[in-house]
Amino acid sequence: MTSLARPDRSGWQSSAACQGQMGVAFYPPVSSERRKSRSSREAQAKRVCASCPVSSDCLDHAIAVGERYGIWGGLTSAERKHLHN
Repeated sequence: MTSLARPDRSGWQSSAACQGQMGVAFYPPVSSERRKSRSSREAQAKRVCASCPVSSDCLDHAIAVGERYGIWGGLTSAERKHLHN
């Protein structure tokens, strides 16, 4: 989710496996990130997504709103772009 968004937690978000986590694994740092660190961070987030009962709803939401940042539904922004190609 974008840092400015305050989602309604009465929907699918209330069942999300990432709920309550700091989001460090789901979004890149403000400063640059080494490739190995990025891969590790993304793998950590994707493990959370893999166990999430609403990951498909999360991914659908990210695609519907054109989310450009973060890992949503187990996919990075680059991986989500490939869904449209």
